[in-house]
Amino acid sequence: MISRIRQTCGPAPLDDQRALGRARLDGPAKAALEMGRTRLLMAAGAFALGFLAVGVRLADVSLIKESNEPRIARVVTAAEPVHRADVRDRNGTVLATSLITHSLYADPQQVLDPHEAAVKLARVLPDLNAAEVEANLRSERRFVWLQRHLTPQQYYEVNRLGIPGLSFRQDERRVYPHGALAAQILGFTDVDEHGIAGVEKYFDKALATGARPLDLSLDVRIQYILREELQAEMLAHKAIGASGLVLDVTTGELIAAVSLPDFDPNDPNDAPQVARFNRNTLGSYEMGSTFKIFTTAIALETGVAKLTDRFDATHPIEVARFTIRDYHALNRWLSVPEIFIHSSNIGAVRMAMEVGTERQQEYLDRFGLMRPASIELPEIGEPQLPHPWRKISTMTVAFGHGMAVSPLQLARAAAAIANDGVMLPTTLVKRTPDEKFAGERVVSSSTARQVQGLMRRVVLEGTGRKADAPGYLVGGKTGSSDKKGPSGKIHGLLSLFVGAFPMNQPRYIVLAIVDDPKGTKDTYGFATGGWIAAPVVGRTVTRIAPLLGVKPQDDKSVEPDFGTKVAAAPASGPRVNGAPSRDGGANSRERAVASY
Repeated sequence: MISRIRQTCGPAPLDDQRALGRARLDGPAKAALEMGRTRLLMAAGAFALGFLAVGVRLADVSLIKESNEPRIARVVTAAEPVHRADVRDRNGTVLATSLITHSLYADPQQVLDPHEAAVKLARVLPDLNAAEVEANLRSERRFVWLQRHLTPQQYYEVNRLGIPGLSFRQDERRVYPHGALAAQILGFTDVDEHGIAGVEKYFDKALATGARPLDLSLDVRIQYILREELQAEMLAHKAIGASGLVLDVTTGELIAAVSLPDFDPNDPNDAPQVARFNRNTLGSYEMGSTFKIFTTAIALETGVAKLTDRFDATHPIEVARFTIRDYHALNRWLSVPEIFIHSSNIGAVRMAMEVGTERQQEYLDRFGLMRPASIELPEIGEPQLPHPWRKISTMTVAFGHGMAVSPLQLARAAAAIANDGVMLPTTLVKRTPDEKFAGERVVSSSTARQVQGLMRRVVLEGTGRKADAPGYLVGGKTGSSDKKGPSGKIHGLLSLFVGAFPMNQPRYIVLAIVDDPKGTKDTYGFATGGWIAAPVVGRTVTRIAPLLGVKPQDDKSVEPDFGTKVAAAPASGPRVNGAPSRDGGANSRERAVASY
């Protein structure tokens, strides 16, 4: 019937067809379509919320929260900036720097076989203990360090293992290119690059910012030479330690500072405590006859002695149960220059007693010997002073016993004499040419020049002949002291020499100390300062002077005139302390007219 109608009437109009289609979509079909559309919208919303949550979490982890350890395992490939600043010597040579490394960590929850992983890691990383690694990988934590600061080869080998759950963090490691050369001065850092000792600790905050390199006053060339000479002397005389300093007397800059034994700051954990000990700043020692520099300067400055005065050194001095005697006794009256040149303990005591205890303490404090040294290091020792300071203390301190100071204190005090009586602040930081710094006058220029002349004569004709460096006008003073334990028992000898050059216009102090050296055939069995430490200074000056720009000179043509020469004293003469002389004189000293 319908077909007949279509044949008769033709096709239905277009509007009728659309109406028919809409009719067919009513009912179940329309409901199904609406439900599908709703589900699609819900799924799209869920995905959007998921991506939003991931984005928020990433922002939280990467931008908001800070931590030294990552919360999830990841591989860091992008280069990160080095934050800790370099430490350089005065010429720009790098002494300490930070290098980018990789540190290995794990997410134990992602490690499939802890035992197998531990065994494989121990094969490529020998420092790891397989049992400890396995225990860490079986823990309930989501993060464990396995090894910090891998070498590039180790990083490659671990990567090749392909163990799930292991990842790397880009890190920094402090490196000291010159090894032990300046170990106690530089110090070292911990695994997270926090300063632990030396300038690394003293300047920790400044270095951590990485603003600019820290330029020290040290010169690695001078440091190397001084260390080599001290090591050679230690080896030759079977000493247990040594230390030395080179100090610029005109600026207060420390040019070299060596303390032996030393250690490699690249691996400080293996260093024994004795090697970490900075003898120059933390140690305190009785400095022996080098203290006669200051005893003589104080006597001349206070006016209780002149270069032409003589003191009775015919017999040892008996004080209670103590006897003060000379090592090489001349058993006669000695002039002030002779006391200094021949290192007479008796003569030094005579001068100190006339100075008196109060003035002795006052001037020793001016020389910086009664208080800790001041320099940019955390390792600073306290001087050991007599307490109470009795009459016998005044006597023994006059020749460097009964009072202990650091080598840095000794060098700084000697530098004040070399700098015409003005003491400058000592520093480990390079000074700029236009930098202004205030000094403190300790003694007059006249007194300082007189003592400089005596120091030169010690090398020319006294106990320090072996410190001579032809062409460089070395002056100085020898010293030797017994090392005593808490019980007072002697357990070694300290040999030292403090020198300056060139004495016509002093520029540098060179100090050498050798701890418990043994006499040899070459030293005729002696192990005192003149035989052991003085040669170290002489050889060092010869090698470093050209590097420091000091030109050699004709010793005779430029030999400075510091005063008048003093003739040898007679066998007898006036006594000290105002006692009448054998010839009836009333003065405590005899005046000599001959030139010095």
